[in-house]
Amino acid sequence: MQTVAVVLDGPQQIAVRSLALNAVRDDDVVIDVSWSGISTGTERLLWTGRMPPFPGMGYPLVPGYESVGRVVDAGAKATHRIGENVFIPGATCYKDARGLFGGAARTLIAPGSRATAVPENLGSQAVLIALAATAYHALDGGAPPDLIVGHGVLGRLLARITVAIGAPAPTVWETNAQRRSGGVGYEVLHPDEDPRTDYATIYDASGAGSQLDSFVKRLAKRGEIVLAGFYEDRLSFSFVPTFLREARFRVAAEWKPEDLRAISAMLRLGSLSLDDLVTHEQTPEKADDAYATAFTDSACLKMVLDWRHCA
Repeated sequence: MQTVAVVLDGPQQIAVRSLALNAVRDDDVVIDVSWSGISTGTERLLWTGRMPPFPGMGYPLVPGYESVGRVVDAGAKATHRIGENVFIPGATCYKDARGLFGGAARTLIAPGSRATAVPENLGSQAVLIALAATAYHALDGGAPPDLIVGHGVLGRLLARITVAIGAPAPTVWETNAQRRSGGVGYEVLHPDEDPRTDYATIYDASGAGSQLDSFVKRLAKRGEIVLAGFYEDRLSFSFVPTFLREARFRVAAEWKPEDLRAISAMLRLGSLSLDDLVTHEQTPEKADDAYATAFTDSACLKMVLDWRHCA
């Protein structure tokens, strides 16, 4: 079996070509992908070549961990999944390329346990389920945010989920004027417009580790800073102001299956909306332009590749 896939042959070296797939095992499903998302966090690091040492890293690789499509075939133990519309967080099904994270392809083969049924009416928005689960995982590990730093997709999802679970609406900081619109039930400010210095819980969704000292200055005594982004550089902070506030730091890891189930339930109930987060779509044949736009255009919140008409 073959598939067309996006392949990173090296930093900023993107190709779209056919790859051979591994054989289907008994518990595998075969997915005809409709859409795959481009992550502006981890995939940017793969694209630039600045990804820190990470299991499975190396070139050539197929990026992507946000794919949605239909199960069209399956191994002997997973035939009951045929016909389902599913989200799949990437795959390692390629003979001639690494699957890190392996989701940007027309056809995927993966264990059925990794495929989560999603409502068809979500369309391309369903690629955001993993990022929403990441936000939920961060929130589930402690107190909800009083302040969120960054109004990209992760920051917006953190804010929306905070409101959806009934917690007080957070304040959100964003330095880019173009991204300060779109707050639904919460306020978005430039940091310079905010005089507060008593935030009990600050969630950083910017991935800019150099700002830690500025967060500490805005923290209440015994407050917590949650590192919800993905950081390429070593993180550091000034000890004395942190000591005076008795500050705590928490690292929010990637989502778990229970987080994905929680987000799926919120979407079914209508308590969480993914509207207005996918801002750009492109065909796989123009993947080079799509990745460049996703990483360099601040107006692009989420770029999605549309695989439906790819041969």
